[in-house]
Amino acid sequence: MRIVVNGQDREVPSGTTLGGLMELLKVDPRRVVVEFNREIINRSSWEEHVSRELKEGDALELVQLVGGG
Repeated sequence: MRIVVNGQDREVPSGTTLGGLMELLKVDPRRVVVEFNREIINRSSWEEHVSRELKEGDALELVQLVGGG
């Protein structure tokens, strides 16, 4: 199945969840902001979204937070 991640087409297995995508990309969900089909997922609703199955054509933007000074 094809989705778009940070503007790039990506092939993922059917049935992949948002949480599964994070694991596949080795992204720590505690250090990322996710925009899912143009909607930012708030931390307060993360649990209801993490198990959501991705669909063909979904578009995600993942922005990793980096600390430092």
